[in-house]
Amino acid sequence: MHYTQEHIRFRKRLQRFCKEEIIPYIDQWEKNGLVPREVWRKMGREGFLCTAILPEYGGLGGDFLFSVIALEEMTRTNHYGLDAFLHSDIVVPYIDSFGSDEQKYKYLPGCVCGDIITAVAMTEPDAGSDLSAMATTAIEEDDVVSINGVKTFISNGVNCNLVVIAAKDPTIENPYRAISLYLVEEGTPGFQKGAPLQKLGVHSQDTAELFFSNCRVPKENRLGEKGTGFMILMEKLQQERLLVAILANTMAAFALDWTIESLRTQRTSNGSGQLSQSVRFALVEMSTEINLGRTFLEKLISDHMEGRDIVSETSMAKFWNTEMANRVVGGCLELCGEMAMSESCPVVRTFRDVRVTPIFAGTNEIMKSIVAKNMKL
Repeated sequence: MHYTQEHIRFRKRLQRFCKEEIIPYIDQWEKNGLVPREVWRKMGREGFLCTAILPEYGGLGGDFLFSVIALEEMTRTNHYGLDAFLHSDIVVPYIDSFGSDEQKYKYLPGCVCGDIITAVAMTEPDAGSDLSAMATTAIEEDDVVSINGVKTFISNGVNCNLVVIAAKDPTIENPYRAISLYLVEEGTPGFQKGAPLQKLGVHSQDTAELFFSNCRVPKENRLGEKGTGFMILMEKLQQERLLVAILANTMAAFALDWTIESLRTQRTSNGSGQLSQSVRFALVEMSTEINLGRTFLEKLISDHMEGRDIVSETSMAKFWNTEMANRVVGGCLELCGEMAMSESCPVVRTFRDVRVTPIFAGTNEIMKSIVAKNMKL
């Protein structure tokens, strides 16, 4: 990968922003269970949101490396609550790639500046990775679409003011051709947000249920052609899973770096000698796994930027890096000793937050099934 001077300046600016505008407030956001919307606006004003969007809509028009840098630096704050990469690199690309000119001019500038926070509503109480099982319906009549259903575990579910929702036409027998995507704005009659869900980790990430009861939106709010929702979602999953793999790898690297520095500090303050062989070997093994994963990811980042079809490889990277990250962070927590019982130990938060990575963006079982299918097994 080749980082230009523009990439390097962008990283330094974001590091400074994280130090001044994010890290000092993380504990309070975790207690509140929410990141204030004003923080999103500050990120937008600094040009840290939706970096791939063209200048025509207010964006930077940057390549995928800007997204990688943003994800890495945000993750290194040891805080996943501000789910900017979901907004910038997963949801907004649906609008950018498949939206009409009217939709792009209406929504993209707000997404770039942080006035609009997006969410994607796919998961339901009885339909997770299997989208064909979704029960949410969308019935088009004349120029209006009536949406009914419940979506759950929706990230940015409280803060969002624009939702990309997947729903299906109950009159179409093929469940995959029945799915369409629609844009639903906050305040639309029939659209309600549930209370934030209480979770094991990512406490300041506003995850919620979304309720649609005779929610009526203009037919012009459909994203793409009718019945193409499933294909649209599938087309963007390669990037989503690659980003989750990068997220997990960076979380593991953060935990290991902090643990090594903590052990060095303890050794110095206690006047003790070299770490025991078992501890040193454990740290070496964890570092090796992180670097192996990172090497694979760098290749995939380059392949993705070249437009190659790497669905199997990104699925491999997603399940391997997320499982590795859970092993490494768990191992780091063990090496933290009695500190692991205190919330003052940063690895405690990393341990909680990393638990979700094998689940979202498609469970790791789904990832392995995709690879097995492509291997014709």
